[in-house]
Amino acid sequence: MQEEKHTNLIGSSEDNDDSGPRQQLWQKKSEELETEFKTHLEQGLTSKEAERRLEENGKNELVAKKTSNWLLFFKQFNNSITYILAATAVVTLLLRHYPDSSVIGAVIVANALVGFFQEVSADNALSKIKELLVSECYVVRDGHKVELPAKQVVVGDIIRLEAGDAVPADLRLVSADNMKIQESNLTGETDSVIKTEEAIDLETLPLAERTNMAFAATAVTSGSGVGIVVATGAQTEIGHIQQDVVEVKSKVTPLMQNLNKLGWALSLAIVAVAILMFALGAFLRVYSLPTLLIAVITMIVGSMPEGMPASVSVVLAMGTRKLTRKKAIVKTLPAVETLGAVSIVNTDKTGTLTKNEMTVTDIITADGQYTVSGVGYDATGQIQKRDGTEIDWKNNEKLKWMIQIAGQTTDASFHQEDGRWVLTGEPTDGALTGLFHKFTGKAPSVEEIDSLPFDSAFRYSARLALLDDRKVLMVKGAPQTLFERMKKHGSTIEEHEWLAKMEQLTKQGKRVVALGYQQADEMSDKIITAHIGRDFHLVGMVGIIDPPRQEVAAAIRKLRYAGIKVKMITGDDPNTAMAIAKQLKLADRVNVITGPELDKMSDEQLTRGIDKYTVFARTTPSDKLKIVRAQQKRGHVVSMTGDGVNDAPALKQADIGVAMGIKGTDVAKSSADMVLADDNFTTILTAVKEGRHIFDNIRKTIRFLLPTSFAEGLIVVMSILLDQTMPLYPTQLLWINMVSALTIQFAFIFEPAEKGIMTRGPRKVNQGILKKADIIEITYVSLLISGLGMIAYDIMTKQGMSAAVGSTMTLNVIIFGKIFYLFNMRNSHPVLSRYFFQNKMAFYIIAVLLVLQAGIIYLPFMQEIFHTTAPGWIAGWGVPIVAGIIVLIVTEIIKYVHSYIYRMSLKKSS
Repeated sequence: MQEEKHTNLIGSSEDNDDSGPRQQLWQKKSEELETEFKTHLEQGLTSKEAERRLEENGKNELVAKKTSNWLLFFKQFNNSITYILAATAVVTLLLRHYPDSSVIGAVIVANALVGFFQEVSADNALSKIKELLVSECYVVRDGHKVELPAKQVVVGDIIRLEAGDAVPADLRLVSADNMKIQESNLTGETDSVIKTEEAIDLETLPLAERTNMAFAATAVTSGSGVGIVVATGAQTEIGHIQQDVVEVKSKVTPLMQNLNKLGWALSLAIVAVAILMFALGAFLRVYSLPTLLIAVITMIVGSMPEGMPASVSVVLAMGTRKLTRKKAIVKTLPAVETLGAVSIVNTDKTGTLTKNEMTVTDIITADGQYTVSGVGYDATGQIQKRDGTEIDWKNNEKLKWMIQIAGQTTDASFHQEDGRWVLTGEPTDGALTGLFHKFTGKAPSVEEIDSLPFDSAFRYSARLALLDDRKVLMVKGAPQTLFERMKKHGSTIEEHEWLAKMEQLTKQGKRVVALGYQQADEMSDKIITAHIGRDFHLVGMVGIIDPPRQEVAAAIRKLRYAGIKVKMITGDDPNTAMAIAKQLKLADRVNVITGPELDKMSDEQLTRGIDKYTVFARTTPSDKLKIVRAQQKRGHVVSMTGDGVNDAPALKQADIGVAMGIKGTDVAKSSADMVLADDNFTTILTAVKEGRHIFDNIRKTIRFLLPTSFAEGLIVVMSILLDQTMPLYPTQLLWINMVSALTIQFAFIFEPAEKGIMTRGPRKVNQGILKKADIIEITYVSLLISGLGMIAYDIMTKQGMSAAVGSTMTLNVIIFGKIFYLFNMRNSHPVLSRYFFQNKMAFYIIAVLLVLQAGIIYLPFMQEIFHTTAPGWIAGWGVPIVAGIIVLIVTEIIKYVHSYIYRMSLKKSS
């Protein structure tokens, strides 16, 4: 009951009793917390009480419920594609075509293995979250500070934290001395959070602003503190993330949904026609029942496009390989095509849209306002006036002081790793070190006498150092704080003007830091806090922001041009987030909403209004999950980009989760479908283009396979209806399917992307793979190829050609119909155009097919197996080539008519 009580305190602002709204933990004072959790701030819990609570509420650990690997494996067979493949395998087995059955069986197992490893990867994400909890911590028990395993911590324990410690559970701080905690695991923001102990009198408060609380799996970067444990294990914020990951179920990708529907439709249609043909044949007594049964089974085998799943898998595998070369590692084959259907790309701000390198972009002095060019730590830059005039800072006394103080008051440094600058220290200090390095070309050299670290109580830091053999006290901090120090010592300052300039920067989402100095007594060797502000020179202020990546703006513009909306989901301040969104032009009109505002909306309200918002700020991990689900309910195919533990649930929920490979956590990578090896947002644009290209090639493959497969079945159907001898044997139909599966249907894999692929919008996944025009095309091409085969067989056998030669000729008619139809299908251009030789692999594949076809016709042992014979050149090759040319001419004429109608419709609409 106690655990449930504390969960309500953390997760809800209202109690169920009649006393009305209940105070949140951050609103309570130390004495109230002490009473609430029945503990003692100095003595802690007694060992006996702690043992009782441990027995009652369980250990402070995250348990990843492991599903049996065997169960996971056998679950993969429970899908319609597998049923269709299995049925095909049974049919071929009944026909005693054992090699074909073996191949289809291997495809079934391969597909199951792909799905199995995908689910194992999801379980790995849970294990990675479990590993985030610290193993040991310092707890006050029976009045003594003792080191205990973190899993023995209970609600009400008093935890003491020092710099470098990991937080073992969720705490409400009752003491914080210059304390900063890195909370990027939960918020995604890299800045350490300054912690306080005072109660915060706000009923709702974003996670990132709960400054008097510390959370499990975060780390203390400086200072020290004491806190009361308010949640352990699964009840912690990191525990909620794990639970969200558990609850997100693996989804079938849009492509697989479309293929499942198509597979069921095809199989039902083929079986229905087979039953009808068997009934009709039996009624008309066309053949004997055994012969009729073989004919119907032959029709099923010939019509069933059993090569379709394998072809799709190969197309996806080729796309995966291409993306890997372009730094996008796709973990599951279907995910690579999902990118092409994406209509929304959700992305984090820090490190994805921005460089995660805080940079000084503005300098304000009493003389004027300046901008600083050059983005990031390793860039050179210039100082310019607002009108673009370049300033020589060395000849400007105030700018010289600004750069000098920036270098002298920072504790940050840089070093290079793999050609990248890596910061050691706080991001704000990093921006000041970067400013000094940018204009001096060297790292700051400080002759320090004494220093005063930043303290959240007075919001500034100071350093006493030797400059040109003089002792100077340099200060950086919040502008309002330095104004107060100056006024306290009698200095006059034009505060309103400075605050107005500061407001200009804060509205742009920039952090503002004031810099100044005062001369120190030559005998002084220690900073006296009370003297700060005496004869103080406020040199100016700097505006600092994590700047957008220069290449991202162009990528976003292209994504929007492709009909894809880019949304920012961040734990950062809404003003900062909006400023970055406007710079990158995420939308014509940028609307922002915060996590607390989302919490006030019902699921229905959020779903209705989700498309209005471009920026989601101050979000928690559960907020991100809600946003993705709301977008999916609106019919969007959603991509989620992230790098932190806090992104894991949303990454898993999204139709395709994209994690950062360099800065991304193991949890994020395990939850995602794709990993960007270069952490470059622009790689998403490349991946979207490749995804659309892959779908085009899959669609071409299916449009090619179906009419040529149906043509084989139709020959059987026509033979039954016309009471004729079947021109093709079952083994010949199997040969066509087998040789096509190994050769010609893979020609589309190498087909280049068509021009304008990124100018059309995302495909509508609910419309399926085939359009009405495709169904019409499949119908007439099936009739055309099968009709040409039947007519040629009928004419030539009536003129005295043997059945064996006629059967071989008909076999070649089907093959050449496929070859010439391939040239029509390759792209939307006329066959005789400059694009004819664009796909050179198609010609090599056709050459291999012709060699195999020559083998079945001329090799004696092949003739015996497949009932073929060596025909003359006219019957064996001339007639099939003419039939193929007829197929090409008819399909090209229809393609031209479609193209002409489309161009005319565009002219009318314009």
